[in-house]
Parts: sequence; C-alpha cells; structure tokens
Amino acid sequence: MSHQTGWGQPHPHQPAPHWGGWTPPPPQPGVIPLRPLTLGDVLSGAFTTFRRHWKPLTGVILLVQGVGILLVAAAVGFAAFGLDSRFAAVFDRPDGEGPAAGDVASLFLYLAPVLVLTVVTVVLGAGMLAALCPAVIQEAVLGRPVTFGAMWRRCWSRLPSVLGVLLCVGLLTGGPLLVLYAVCFPPIVMSVHDASPPAAVFVLLLGVLLWMPVLVWLGVRYSLAPAVAVCEGLGPVAAMRRSARLVSGGWWRTFGIAGLAYLVASAVGYVIQMPFVLLGFFSLIPALIAMGDAADPGTLLLGVVGYVVCMLVGSVLGSVFQVGYPQLVLSLLYVDQRIRKEDLAESLAVAASLPAQPGPAGA
Repeated sequence: MSHQTGWGQPHPHQPAPHWGGWTPPPPQPGVIPLRPLTLGDVLSGAFTTFRRHWKPLTGVILLVQGVGILLVAAAVGFAAFGLDSRFAAVFDRPDGEGPAAGDVASLFLYLAPVLVLTVVTVVLGAGMLAALCPAVIQEAVLGRPVTFGAMWRRCWSRLPSVLGVLLCVGLLTGGPLLVLYAVCFPPIVMSVHDASPPAAVFVLLLGVLLWMPVLVWLGVRYSLAPAVAVCEGLGPVAAMRRSARLVSGGWWRTFGIAGLAYLVASAVGYVIQMPFVLLGFFSLIPALIAMGDAADPGTLLLGVVGYVVCMLVGSVLGSVFQVGYPQLVLSLLYVDQRIRKEDLAESLAVAASLPAQPGPAGA
C-alpha cells in the first residue's frame, strides 16, 4: 500500500486556504486530524488505532509469539533428553578434576538449538511487529478497514527490509559495546579470584557510560526507519537515511514523545496484567492451605497449574500492548514529521477520498 496516493514522494509545503481570517478545520478521515500533530494527537491516535484495529494487531502479534514459543519449547524438549547427564559430567566433578572436552562439547551441542531458535524468534518477532504497526497506521490514518490477512501479507512483504533496518541499527548502536565486552571480558574472567577488581572492570563500566548517550542519540535518529521501509518501500540503508532527515530538527521531540509512549505502555500493560495476577493468586490459595495438612498432590498440581496459566495469559496480553503501542506512536511520529516537512496532509486528504487500491497479488 506504499504505492497508494499520498505516501510516495515528498511535496512542497503549501499554506492552508483561509477566508476572512477563518481557517477551516483540518479533515480527519481516520485516527488523527490531517495537520501537524500535538502530543495529545499522537498518544490518543495510537490508542484509537489500537482500539479500532485490535483484532489484526493482537492476531498477528500473538501468532508470531505463539509460533516462536512452540519452536523454543520443542528445542527445550530436545535438549532435556541429554542435558541432565551432560550437566553432571561438566559441573559435578571431583575437586581438582576438570570436565572432559567431549562432555563440554556435548553440552553446547544440546544447548545450541535452544539459543539459536530463541534468537531467531526474538528477531523475527521484532521485525514483524516493526512492519505491522506502520502498515496498520497507513490504513488507520485514512480511515480504511484493516484485516488480519492483509496485514499478515503486508508484514511478510516488507519483513526483509525491516529486518535489514533492525540489523543495521543494532550493529551501529551495539557493535562498539560488543567489541568492548570482547576485549574486557577475558581479563575479568581470568582475575575472578583476585582480591581487587581488575582494571578491565573500570574500563568496561566507563566505556558503557560514555557510549550510552551516543546509543540513545542513534536510536532516536533511526527510530522512524521501519516506518519508512514499510510506507515508502525503501531498502534498509535508504530508510535509515530518510529517518535521519525526518528526525533532523525534531530529535528532542521524537525522544520525548517516544519515551512517554514507552512509559504509558508499561503502565497500561501492568494494569492489564494485574487482574490475572490476582486471579492466579486466588487459584493458588487452596494449594497453599493444603500444604499445612496432608498435602493432596492433585490439589497442589491444580493450584500451581492455575497460577502459571493465569500469569502466562496476563503476561502475553499485557505484552501485546506494551510492545505494540510504542511502535504505533513511532509510526504516527513518522506521519507527523512528513506533514510538517513535506505537506503530506494534502496528499492524505486526497488519498482518503479515493477508493482503496488493492495491492499486487501476494503482496
């Protein structure tokens, strides 16, 4: 839907028409008025988007999370067959006797699938989410319906570019820290039995403290790149350059609104989780009472299972808002910056008055 009118190229700014000092109110075909957005417009627009389109949003997020959990659980089940004996062979050794190299290699061999699948699941989940929210915002701004199938296809079509953006930004912001850890970690491990901490500890802490402001600056500078990759169909490097131009002159505003969005998402996610925490605690009360007498294994098991299920459901539902809402806010900030710098509002108003154009088959 990046090919639809209003999202492709920048437009020169033109003043809104007015008559006798009166300026007509801006059109609002969707979740935001088509004018430069205020803080309230951005936050409430993201809330309205989530409320109106919660089905495709939660559907895609939960499907990605569910598939990832199943894959990781399968890897954990595979590793469980051999971990017990390998752990004993590596860590439960007589004093002064080190583990055999073959036992260490076997332990890592069983753990490798879990680690690899966990990393792949986290990366793919982050990529799908970063592609999903701008795709939903594209339609929500124009007041058009959003379906699960359309969003799923849209996410997959832009996933390579979005993953490229996340990888490039991750290497740019986290690469120096990885190098610093690689240099400082071996001396720290070798001097673990020393009475005083080695100099590498202080070098590591100082390096992290010095790099953190740069990391935050770069993160905000390229925070709009996923939205650019989805809405304008650009590749990773071009999307990052475009994000840097859009954020230029509004870094502090982008930083402040994005930070506030994460705080709001954390608070609302906590509120969502609390009823499930209380429900899980109440389901555990019979098991806690039974522990005082002759414990019934069935009662104990039922209480623990009920507690775990309630906590898991609350965590999943809370995380949907916690991870989705900030991305919706960033997507609206992308729209806002284009309205301010490129007069995107006029193009969006024209696009909202036109019928939706179907994308290519399979897109």
